[in-house]
Amino acid sequence: MVSLITIVSKYLILILCFVYTLSSFTVFLGNKSHQRVNEILDNQVWYLFTFHFVCYFVLFIQTWNLNVLFFFAAQIIFFELIMLLYPRIYKRCSRKMLNNMCFLLGIGFIILTRLSFDLAVKQFMIVAASFLITALIPLCIEKMTFLNKLGWVYAIGGLLILVFVLFFGTSKNGSTNWIKITESFYFQPSEIVKIVFVFFVASMLSKAKEFKDLVKITVIAALYVVVLVVERDLGAALLFFMIYMMMLYAATAKMTYLLAGFGAGSVASVLAYFIFNHVRERVMAWQDPFSIIEGKGYQICQSLFAIGTGGWFGLGLNQGRPTDVPVYESDFIFSGICEEFGVLFGLCVILICSSMFLSIMQISTRIQGLFYKLLCLGFGVCYFFQVFLNIGGVTKFIPSTGVTLPLVSYGGTSVACTMLMFGIIQGLYMISNRKEVKDDGILEEKEETADDKG
Repeated sequence: MVSLITIVSKYLILILCFVYTLSSFTVFLGNKSHQRVNEILDNQVWYLFTFHFVCYFVLFIQTWNLNVLFFFAAQIIFFELIMLLYPRIYKRCSRKMLNNMCFLLGIGFIILTRLSFDLAVKQFMIVAASFLITALIPLCIEKMTFLNKLGWVYAIGGLLILVFVLFFGTSKNGSTNWIKITESFYFQPSEIVKIVFVFFVASMLSKAKEFKDLVKITVIAALYVVVLVVERDLGAALLFFMIYMMMLYAATAKMTYLLAGFGAGSVASVLAYFIFNHVRERVMAWQDPFSIIEGKGYQICQSLFAIGTGGWFGLGLNQGRPTDVPVYESDFIFSGICEEFGVLFGLCVILICSSMFLSIMQISTRIQGLFYKLLCLGFGVCYFFQVFLNIGGVTKFIPSTGVTLPLVSYGGTSVACTMLMFGIIQGLYMISNRKEVKDDGILEEKEETADDKG
């Protein structure tokens, strides 16, 4: 009976995820009324809760562990508070982004419960604490009109943090990018620094008047990337580089800068290949992992085996062997999702992340003031390129970079900083709905309060 329920449930789970994904894009189509948009967003809440219930029902009947039920109840209460109370507190928040954030968090909790109940509980506690801490961030972003004036503070502060980690940090998985707090608790400062970096670039570019100003900003941004490369945090270095290039192009609209930047990045990548041994190892593992399956290629091979074993529809929750993949709970969690939920489910996850990115880009186009535009764009690129780096590495599309899947992978620093980032974006959305702004102040009130108006 349990086996039958598991088999049936995997199709029901896929259908619920597909319907939710479809609704995430439906709100973008046509000129829908405010009432119709709210109906779609309300339906998303029910899709989420039903999806969550089915998954935890399957996990419970497979283990008969009452702790699973208690954990499920705690999550339902948490999501209720977020999805029902948050829009009432912040009446001009983006429910689209809020729903997507909760759905991705839910997927993470479910797969982590299946992989390691203790890690799932720890992740949930970090998420709950992070939400309480970041709950006031939208209000702060809306009220603190001086944030665009702190460019050099961001620049120096972020660099000092990275340099501190370089000399006093702890190495994990080959990268010196962690600060050890206790024997079981590590903190990754680069997650915080990437937020500071976006503020730095947005603030400086919004005030740049001459070419020499762009040169100064580029030199400082290059220092960030160089320090990260020395720390062997290649994923973060690539992420910072892409954020800067996209923000520079958005601020100047000059394709020559973009092409020159990517050209310089290509040269730097080749140099890194010959200078750093760990870069060569990752490239070799990407090119032909099966030839070194007993060594550096083992991780990516196991990931591909897991995805291939799951097929289009997956093996069913708790029916696969995702723990065979090293670092299955963080960097390679997507392969575990595809193995048990199926490749079609994995595609839906990618589309939900894409919907989140489109929402952020929509905010960036609507908000007035170059600083706010660049800030929103930078966070959008930061989020989606991180998704690309993670899933690209897991599927052997690109070499593995050790980047987590935002909101889904296990990782306290990562999920806390991602929630902080989305809190900032919510604040920017509230600004775009309330008033027209310039970098030096407020111009006029706006009447628009609907959630993106479809």
